[in-house]
Amino acid sequence: MQARAETARREGRRIAFVPTMGYLHEGHMSLLREGRRRGELLVLSIFVNPLQFGPSEDLARYPRDLDGDLAKARGVPTDVAYVPDAAAMYPEGFQTVVEVREVQRGLCGERRPGHFAGVATVVLKLFCQVRPHVAIFGEKDWQQLQVIRRMARDLDLGIEILSAPIVREADGLALSSRNAYLGADERRRAAALSRGLDAARARFAAGEREAARLVEAARAPIDEAASAHPTGCAASAHPTGCAGLRLEYLELRDAETLAPLARADRPAVLAVAAFVGATRLIDNVVLA
Repeated sequence: MQARAETARREGRRIAFVPTMGYLHEGHMSLLREGRRRGELLVLSIFVNPLQFGPSEDLARYPRDLDGDLAKARGVPTDVAYVPDAAAMYPEGFQTVVEVREVQRGLCGERRPGHFAGVATVVLKLFCQVRPHVAIFGEKDWQQLQVIRRMARDLDLGIEILSAPIVREADGLALSSRNAYLGADERRRAAALSRGLDAARARFAAGEREAARLVEAARAPIDEAASAHPTGCAASAHPTGCAGLRLEYLELRDAETLAPLARADRPAVLAVAAFVGATRLIDNVVLA
């Protein structure tokens, strides 16, 4: 990969890079199409990174479909699909970890200890291997995006970090590889996350700036979905819903530093994470 990248650079070709964990959906494809517009050599990486999964998380069952991913990538078209394995990325004796100390605090960083150190480490390694001029990331993983932007600035990587908007299903659910885990009732509940964010965005557009009231607006549809019981479900036996929706966090943060905000008096992000059944989903809306 490094040799291919060096050849492209000597030829004066601009390298655009889209790192993924595979199981590509339309959100990933939007990143690849943006990369195609931004560079002469488009590189996709597919690597399910064990360093960013906790011991009780879903590394073993994370969805994978390499043949399907490669077929989708050809349609863009993508020039290089880079698919390293874990032994190549983390050889015996590997011990170096990259941390972006402030931006990784709170939100997912608090609930998934070590996650963003794993993200920053693998992304920096991929940057060293692919040598891109520009890299494109999705805005659904907003904290991840800010971690990578901060790392690129702090370490003088000389890589332009671009973002692409969240791609959503018709019901508003943000596209995610983990959506494949959801059953029918869980899927209906999950759509409440985006409904809540839409409600907060509408209140912000109407002039509301207090974090507590914006969170209140977002939380109402989520609480309603959490307490609903599908036909045939005994509410007394399942007080939080048969399929279950458990809110993990719903917080207003500075859009860049991710510091907590009491008021949306600067560019802000309202971020949410919830378990729907056993599946953890995240989403956000930028308020600016």
